[in-house]
Amino acid sequence: MQAAKAELAQDSVSDDVQGQALIRKITWRLMPLIIICFFFAFFDRINISFVKFQLESELGFGNSVYGLGASLFVVGYVIFEVPSNLMLYKVGARRWIARIMMSWGIATCAMVFVQTEWQFYVLRFLIGAMEAGFGPGVVFYLTLWFPSAFRGRATSHLFLASAFSGLIGAPLAGLLLEHMDNVFGLPGWHWLFLFGGVPCVVLGIVVLNVLCDRVEDAKWLTRAEKSWLAQKISEKNQSSSVEHSFRSALKSPILLLLGFLYFLIQLGSHGLNFWAPHLIRSTGVESSGTLGLLTAVPYVCGAIAMITVGRLSDRSGERRKFVAGLLLLASIGFLLAGFFDDDTTLLVIALGVLGGGVIASIPAFWALPPMILSGAAAAGGIALINTLGQFGGIVSPLMVSQIIEFTGSATPALYVISATSLLACLILMFMLPDKLKHKDL
Repeated sequence: MQAAKAELAQDSVSDDVQGQALIRKITWRLMPLIIICFFFAFFDRINISFVKFQLESELGFGNSVYGLGASLFVVGYVIFEVPSNLMLYKVGARRWIARIMMSWGIATCAMVFVQTEWQFYVLRFLIGAMEAGFGPGVVFYLTLWFPSAFRGRATSHLFLASAFSGLIGAPLAGLLLEHMDNVFGLPGWHWLFLFGGVPCVVLGIVVLNVLCDRVEDAKWLTRAEKSWLAQKISEKNQSSSVEHSFRSALKSPILLLLGFLYFLIQLGSHGLNFWAPHLIRSTGVESSGTLGLLTAVPYVCGAIAMITVGRLSDRSGERRKFVAGLLLLASIGFLLAGFFDDDTTLLVIALGVLGGGVIASIPAFWALPPMILSGAAAAGGIALINTLGQFGGIVSPLMVSQIIEFTGSATPALYVISATSLLACLILMFMLPDKLKHKDL
């Protein structure tokens, strides 16, 4: 009997070691390309926030025009989100993600032709429509390759791109505006949009030739590796709490609650992405290069929090509590940013606090839906949650721009977002159903 137990324990250890090695292999094969693609998706949110000042000075666009344009991007995204993700499930991730990247890259490049407010509105809507389905599509794609015990880290690696978009993209945006102005007769903000668009077209071609739609299609995995991976993923799918169809997912009140939670998270995320340069510039910072470096601070903090929480969340399985803690941190950060809105140093520290909370809360949140969804329900359900959440991206820019127009300050908007982040924290701790309260191991 003792010998049998020892042999069983040895097999378990061997299986664990094999699994760790296989996950590392998959991570290094897939994640670098996916992270780069995601970087450019988030970079689009960063570059428009820097171009705001050029749109004001060269084209005469005010805060209301900028806020509406920023919101119309999300409107286009929301309208085509669920259809796009269902099409991804039908035709395969490789083809559809490649299509998304190439089309939104072309639309981003077209921003250099903007001269009027209506051209700005139409192109921002079009970019959102072309990008629709990319984020949840990639999240769904990860569920096809990573067992549940590894998804927290995989999702954290994925959303590192959001941190890198600020860490690298914000300083780069500042440098492009400062040093590429009038190069070949083009203003700096034209170069910023070209840098955001052309690589997306190239990456779409790379995705088409590198990614595989299914584990079974991966020639770089052995037959034993494919078998082990398929078994681990199917075990979790069979224990999912929601039926494996999109129709059943639409009827689930849990998805509506998760969608509302993501809406609250996106209020804070877009508040940071679209308005951080404005907040810092309002303290007296004039140099575009300095502005870019200071804007990177919250994304540095977000990257550190993201990696740390991803590992701790996988180790403990306490998905809900980690998301709640991060949103509490975000709430405190937005509150402090309102208090210190006229002091550059203290404001940047506050932005670091809220960045660590709101940026890291997004990948932590996306570890929740796979606890109850699989199959077509995962493709459509994740898209539905993301669609409901993206309304925060419509509300946030409009709300902040209107508050600035009405009060002359963004401070009241920071207090509002602080309150919504706190509300999300309380919902996670006290209102989620039992299905999402248990450990995800």
